[in-house]
Amino acid sequence: MEKTIKTIGLIGGMSWESTVPYYQIINETISKELGGFHSAKIILYSVDFAEIEHYQSEDNWVDAGNTLGCAARVLQQAGADFIVLCTNTMHKVARQMCNYLSIPLLHIADVTANELNYHHIKKVGLLGTKYTMTQDFYKKKLAKAGVETIVPDAIDIEIVNDVIFNELCKGVVSPAAKQKFLRIIERLQAAGAEGIVLGCTEIGMLIQQKDVKLPVFDTTRIHAERAAMKALGM
Repeated sequence: MEKTIKTIGLIGGMSWESTVPYYQIINETISKELGGFHSAKIILYSVDFAEIEHYQSEDNWVDAGNTLGCAARVLQQAGADFIVLCTNTMHKVARQMCNYLSIPLLHIADVTANELNYHHIKKVGLLGTKYTMTQDFYKKKLAKAGVETIVPDAIDIEIVNDVIFNELCKGVVSPAAKQKFLRIIERLQAAGAEGIVLGCTEIGMLIQQKDVKLPVFDTTRIHAERAAMKALGM
């Protein structure tokens, strides 16, 4: 009897650079689990990131949430069984988005917290956009799972944020940026971090496990793999 595969509704484009690995990882996971010619059932709604970034910079999270909520509802109406938002930062409006839905949204911080618990990590260094690092919407999810979060100092927060928006979101991966991130990770380790959460879906383009002594938790991979398993009812 053929296994029923649920349909994943992906909201991408924030940036499109990090949406590509979601599609790839989800399909690779489905193929690995089921074999043969199996692949994922995916409906993708890709937003214009310029619109979302404008809302971010204006601190206009209400309109950002409404825009993404409407996108999620389109995916639901198109037949998605659950929603995957392919970005860390915009999970700030996840609760608002759920007002538009009668299907689940797979929260990236929840699946990341589960992964940290599985590896018995109690204190992590969080890298992401300035919104993710300085606001509580993400850290509260980890804290609820018993994980303490530390972030870089103010100067390093600006460095990380600048690299994300001015390089990674534009497909630029530079050795200079990598060295900056590695130095910041070293400082987080010195402050007691037991692992590093790549809390921006683009950072995996720059930093991999082979670059760092501490365990690295790439939220893009964690989220995408969990989405695939959820689609399989696992």
